[in-house]
Amino acid sequence: MKPVAVYAAVAIALAACTGSNGTANAHGDILAAVGKNTLTRTDLKKSMPGGMTPDDSTAFAHAFIKQWVEERLVENVASEVVDIDEINRLTAEYRLSLIMSQYRRNMATQAEGIFSQDSLRAYYEAHKSDFVLERPLVRGVYLKIPDDAANLRTLRRLYTSTKDVDMDRLEKEAPRTALHYDYFREQWIDWEQIETRIPTDIKNPDTFLKAGKPLDISVDGFTYLLHISDYLPSGASLPFEAAEPMIRERLLTRNRHAYDAELLHALFDRAVSDGTLTFPAGNPL
Repeated sequence: MKPVAVYAAVAIALAACTGSNGTANAHGDILAAVGKNTLTRTDLKKSMPGGMTPDDSTAFAHAFIKQWVEERLVENVASEVVDIDEINRLTAEYRLSLIMSQYRRNMATQAEGIFSQDSLRAYYEAHKSDFVLERPLVRGVYLKIPDDAANLRTLRRLYTSTKDVDMDRLEKEAPRTALHYDYFREQWIDWEQIETRIPTDIKNPDTFLKAGKPLDISVDGFTYLLHISDYLPSGASLPFEAAEPMIRERLLTRNRHAYDAELLHALFDRAVSDGTLTFPAGNPL
């Protein structure tokens, strides 16, 4: 389509899309035609976002019509050397694959109810050698606080304590002045996540972590407090609670075909039930 024709189509399209009372397009609802394929004002109107300014509407309509024409022209030329039926088959297969993938993702979000804790634990025990730490895991408390913080002395006293009353006080005091505050005594995290936040070189991490000695240093106006309460070295088995998400994913992957079959079966039954799928000559399946 020549540029002049495109702009003419845009003007006509916008008149229709904005409710103009002018005369109808001499060619009816059709804005462009390439072979047997046609683009209508209705198609454009459905695709045009709401709330656009007149200038934006013109630009959108021009780009939309131009892209549609170019795609159809390429498709026409390609059909001479490309097996379009094969392309359509592959497209249909890819579409089904996307549907299945989305279905599996939805199933993954519901995995809590799919696999019992006993089955997850049994898998973990049977495949423990698969879950080995490449880097240390740690649990503890980390804070970064301005040196002049009014409650610095209080935080120094609280961050190593395991008393409930002190931990509750820490939860209230830390957010007041701490730039960073991570309480991870109840979950394992990768040591590297903490190590990168400490402005000092710990030459022997295993020795430092095993000792569990509190770290208290001041650099460039900030005090860094770190207390490691638990530690697992590299080469140790990953704890079950840390391995559990990976185990769920493995089991979901293993059951992928069963989920695919379940989806197809559900779709088939629903289509037959609501009349979308019929077999006039009798069900051959």
